[in-house]
Amino acid sequence: MQMNTPSRNPSRGAPIRLTPRGRLVRGVAGTVVAGAAVAVPLLSLVGGTARPATLVIPEGWRASQIYEAVDKALALPAGSTKGSVGTAGLKLPSDAGGNPEGYLFPATYPLDKNATPQSVLRFMVDTANQRFGGAPVAAGAQRDAMNAYQAVTIASIVQAEAVGKADMGKVARVVFNRLQHGMALQMDSTLNYALNRSTLNTTLNDTRIENPYNSYQRMGLPPTPIDNPGVDAMRAALNPTPGNWLYFVTVKPGDTRFTADYAEHQRNVADFNAAQSSRAQSSPRVSPPAR
Repeated sequence: MQMNTPSRNPSRGAPIRLTPRGRLVRGVAGTVVAGAAVAVPLLSLVGGTARPATLVIPEGWRASQIYEAVDKALALPAGSTKGSVGTAGLKLPSDAGGNPEGYLFPATYPLDKNATPQSVLRFMVDTANQRFGGAPVAAGAQRDAMNAYQAVTIASIVQAEAVGKADMGKVARVVFNRLQHGMALQMDSTLNYALNRSTLNTTLNDTRIENPYNSYQRMGLPPTPIDNPGVDAMRAALNPTPGNWLYFVTVKPGDTRFTADYAEHQRNVADFNAAQSSRAQSSPRVSPPAR
């Protein structure tokens, strides 16, 4: 997320601009073993004959985006797939409360001619369970005192916040460090999810909304994942890069700066604002001094 909105000193308990972006669309996910795109065979979803049609679900798409894509792929009225969630018999963790967010695994899906929204959603969730439900995932989650659903939630934040694969482990470490320090996550990506948007601009008023996904106001993880992460993000959530970072900002493409020092972070924010101003992409808002 953009880092040019007000930032405060964490010791004073006020909002901190933590994250560089809330990007939603990614490339196609890979398997847990390999990072290449995975084509999931849906040729026998409901016993029909295969036809040459595919459904591509990118890493980081929200459930709402996936529902729309399935509706279009199956030539159904808008809202059909969303309305089918309750009758699809999805094998979700109990913590999910029937919400498949985080478990609609990103992949390239060949579609059977008789595919239904329920059958497509079931296959996505079954694929996620195969990728996220194995012993390595369970062991990694247990090591960090969390369950698999919490790991997927962290992976969804990493997917939204990291500019690329190289930064994912560091972003995950920031999440863990802030949780361990008893600090609010203060992630713009969770606000974007709450407001059903994708933007680089987050205002101070945005950070004050009453919503369970407002991680500026609420402690701990959001109640559900905020998108459907791929394998790289899940790996990062289970094996975060060692470090003491508490803040990060992407000043410009290829220049994401992580730090544990608030004053250094403020300087990085100033550099971000200057870069944004020079590109005339938005009006800079300089962070005020910490109170």
